[in-house]
Amino acid sequence: MRRIIDLCKRVPLLPITIISALPIALLWGFRPWGHSLGSLDPSLGQYIIIALVAYTVVDTIIGMVDDLRHGHVGVDILAVIAILSTVAVGEYWAAWTVVLMVWSGEAIEEYAQSKAESNLTALIKAAPQTAHVAALPGVGAAAGKTQRSEEGFHKTADVSSAAAGDSASGSVVSSAASGGSEPDTSAPGNADSAKTTENPADSAASNDNMHFRTIPVEEVKLDDVLTVLPGETVPVDGVLMSGQATLDLSNINGEPVPREVFAGARVMSGAVNGSTAFTMRATQLSHDSQYQRILELVSSAQNSRATVVKTADILAVPFTVISLVIACVAWGVSGVPTRFAQVLVLATPCPLLIAAPVAYMAGTGRLAKAGILIKAQEILENLGRVSHIFFDKTGTLTVKQPQVVRVDLLPDAGAGIPMRVTESGTVSAGAENTEARTGTETTHARIDKDHVLMLAGVLETYSVHILAKGIVKAGTAALDRLHDRFDKGNRNCAQPATDPGHRRGDYPVVKDIHEDAGKGVSGKVNGLNVSVGRFAYVTQSQVDAGLQPQSATPLDFFPDSRFGGLAPDEMATYVAINGKLAARIVMKDIPRPNAKESLQRLRELGVEHLTMVTGDKEPSARIIADEVGITDVHSELLPEDKVNTVRSAAQDKVAAQPWWDRIIQKLVGESTTRPVSMMVGDGVNDAPVLAAADIGMAMTDGTTTAASESAQVVIMNDDIACVPKAIAIARRTKRVMLQAIIAGLSLAIIGMVCAAFNLIPAVVGAFLQEAIDVVSILWALTALLDRE
Repeated sequence: MRRIIDLCKRVPLLPITIISALPIALLWGFRPWGHSLGSLDPSLGQYIIIALVAYTVVDTIIGMVDDLRHGHVGVDILAVIAILSTVAVGEYWAAWTVVLMVWSGEAIEEYAQSKAESNLTALIKAAPQTAHVAALPGVGAAAGKTQRSEEGFHKTADVSSAAAGDSASGSVVSSAASGGSEPDTSAPGNADSAKTTENPADSAASNDNMHFRTIPVEEVKLDDVLTVLPGETVPVDGVLMSGQATLDLSNINGEPVPREVFAGARVMSGAVNGSTAFTMRATQLSHDSQYQRILELVSSAQNSRATVVKTADILAVPFTVISLVIACVAWGVSGVPTRFAQVLVLATPCPLLIAAPVAYMAGTGRLAKAGILIKAQEILENLGRVSHIFFDKTGTLTVKQPQVVRVDLLPDAGAGIPMRVTESGTVSAGAENTEARTGTETTHARIDKDHVLMLAGVLETYSVHILAKGIVKAGTAALDRLHDRFDKGNRNCAQPATDPGHRRGDYPVVKDIHEDAGKGVSGKVNGLNVSVGRFAYVTQSQVDAGLQPQSATPLDFFPDSRFGGLAPDEMATYVAINGKLAARIVMKDIPRPNAKESLQRLRELGVEHLTMVTGDKEPSARIIADEVGITDVHSELLPEDKVNTVRSAAQDKVAAQPWWDRIIQKLVGESTTRPVSMMVGDGVNDAPVLAAADIGMAMTDGTTTAASESAQVVIMNDDIACVPKAIAIARRTKRVMLQAIIAGLSLAIIGMVCAAFNLIPAVVGAFLQEAIDVVSILWALTALLDRE
């Protein structure tokens, strides 16, 4: 009922026209002035119809002029002529019916448009409007100017220096209060700090006297400290200051499961907070934040018009001419003026003027619901015509970061771990089954691949190197496996069971972290000196101390001689424990799990030309290409080489343009038959080639800038399966649009021919015309449905 009321408010003439039927019927024969007007002698009820007709005609003409000013073809002249002709021939009820159809048609268009835009409107309504800014002295953008107050608050510098002191003593404490950047504590090495760090704002949020003020989101300043209450939307991009938070990112990237983030992690505007309040520091203004950029894409798509929609506008002109010709011939042949009105009340261009844009808006909304944003509806049409797709390799066909594939242990791995003598005379490194009698020659502590990954992963948590995230991920999985083993009673460990990190929920203690950019990172993990990085970096102390084996040869100072060679697509980082080389962690780019399936789906859709363009060497590029099913590979390309490859491929496929397509191109400025190429990349380092292709598609996970200057399509959930899904949705949208147009125009022409032979009265024809409009519009709305 509320929707009906809202619709009547937006189209007030619809309820007025319906209600007017009662007084028109009651006053149909009432003429208080008598029969003084001769043959044209409308009654009072008929004058009401004339008034409705006059208002409708004026309003329609104004709308037509406005459409022409905005570049749209205004062909509502058919409705104007139909209304005036029915009044001229004395078919007043037919005129009232046509007026009713005009306003009900506008109401149906309003409903269809809002329905088609429902997915886009949901994004806009979810936009944050307000923010809670901390109002405590010494907190926020002005913290650097705040001195100690009478209430006892201190400058931010005092807090951060205290935090630094705690860190130096071995505790890992977040420095978020000082506005600094912290490492991602979602990894094992930081989780303990995430648990031990207490955030005053969290407890303050639960008090009645909350220390924040609510302001419009546009007034948030950089470095403001914000409180986000349970269930609220994050107002701007920032850094998490609380220990942890649970965020629903479905509005940003369609991720169905809430994501848990920890202190120092980036939080994005548009994310919805879970059940616990948290504090954050603003790092972007409202207009530069992630969600605002998404809304800019949505707005751009809503305000654009596809070439096929422009073509439909233009085709409405010849349809108008055909309708007028049929009406004039019916009048001329029959000699009855009523035939002219009977034909025109059935002449409806709505399948062209309404069904086409409604279908494309529905398709745009369907893409948005799938996590795919486009900058213009023109892109939606071109997506359906894509014939050649170029893929970047790293981060597009493969996962974002290289992943650990194996760990190579040296025979003496663990030799750097000191043995401990127990009271019973057992020599132990903390593992219950590592024993040797006192006075005998001992070997070294046992260490396996999971221990190496755990130590390296904990340490790499603090590194900014490109390989760090892959090692951290493998280290986290290794730590879970070690916990499982410990829980099952398997205590075969290189460290004492009393050391932190053995029991689930307990994590190793990390301190004295130091990173040499481009070389490696080192630090203490549970008292062990661990180094992770290049071969020369982790073995330097061993070389300096002369700790190489006595039988060492010059070849032993090369990694391949110690571990064996690497495959062309592999890379390695090395681990030393207490100054002694222990293991090699081998990593490589691995294809996305669904990459091969997605490319096969593209071929099923008829996209046979799939090409990989990459800067990698030929052997490594070929390995990935073979795994995902691509045969056309262009490797060792610089950015300008990629651009030339895409452009030359497009020129090679140019075919002779049909005459009818040349006409359409002159009218709407775009060919509908030329081949369309698409480049799929990450939207940042592939910017030049994304701009060179007809369509640039950027794959992101919602944490990078969505409004890339070079990409026309942005995949927000970092799923390569969205590439074939986008093409399938685009093709189905165009197919539904054409079906709606053909069905609507066919029914209209059949109805006009029947009316020309006096088979359909004017009043019946008006209702039939509305039924045709409803059928075509509802058919266009089926583009919203997911038929896959």
